[in-house]
Amino acid sequence: MSGTIPSGAVVSTIRHRVGFFETDGMGIVHHANYLRHCENARVAWLEEHDRAYTEWIASGLHFAVTRVELDYRRPARFDDRLEITTWLEWVGGASLAMGYAITCRGELLVHGRTEHASVDDAGRLRRIPREDRERLARHAASSASSASSASSA
Repeated sequence: MSGTIPSGAVVSTIRHRVGFFETDGMGIVHHANYLRHCENARVAWLEEHDRAYTEWIASGLHFAVTRVELDYRRPARFDDRLEITTWLEWVGGASLAMGYAITCRGELLVHGRTEHASVDDAGRLRRIPREDRERLARHAASSASSASSASSA
């Protein structure tokens, strides 16, 4: 993970003002809160570039988190205005990965990636339907063939 948004990536950016309740005893944003921001950004990306996550759920599919990587460079503090940018890194047969860059005043604070398995309502692994996978792949920063071996899971 370089922290750089891939050239040509289809991105969405959401904004968030840090609340006091998000900070810890050191006065900085607790590390777990960044993952919440990533989740909100991922849901916004799907809505903006594909379809609302509620529509995926209605079709009986969910994207369960299977891996999280977050690299922290600098902390955010109470009242900071964050920009959380996300993009689809790759999509495979039953999985996908999203990339994230969290900035404040143009400075990179956190970058990361989440990987997800496509599962049904009972939590069983299910392939992403071909038409959905092909539609998503048009927005991916890289092809599934260059993704990690987990992308075919």
